Amino acid sequence: MSKQVKDMLVAEYNRRFATAKGGVVIDIRGLNSTTTTKLRSALRESGIRTTVVRTALARAAFKGHPLSVLAPALKGSSAVLYGPESSVDIARAIVKLADGIPDLQFRGASFDGDYYDGKAGVEKLSKLPTRGEALSTVVGVALAPGARLLGIVKTVQERLEKGETIEKIG
Repeated sequence: MSKQVKDMLVAEYNRRFATAKGGVVIDIRGLNSTTTTKLRSALRESGIRTTVVRTALARAAFKGHPLSVLAPALKGSSAVLYGPESSVDIARAIVKLADGIPDLQFRGASFDGDYYDGKAGVEKLSKLPTRGEALSTVVGVALAPGARLLGIVKTVQERLEKGETIEKIG
């Protein structure tokens, strides 16, 4: 492959992965074309894109990019899964789909600058909360004391309306 063609591929990878903050790398060797097509279609329905990459060129394209942590996973025949959603969502989708594809192998994943190695890493990432889930948990924890206080005030109000006396606590 000429240097010009390599440079064009690196530029294309830079364009495709420009907005990707994380991704999952899978090994597609051993998968027949029917399985690969079904896998890509199922991922596309979730907004996840799949790009088969030339590993050395992908490593070059990913330098200085959030996907650079995927370098250890880029070996042999590799496909990078990426999309507008969090790599947690991508990991969840591919782990769910992998149940029906025994030959599918996970190489690794990245999330928030961290690298998750192999099948265990991708499965671990798939169990993490997404940003939205984490924020809703934080909001719930932050609002819990207010809800409790509101319950106490409501109880005091109801007792006072019934003419009951409220004794000082503590």
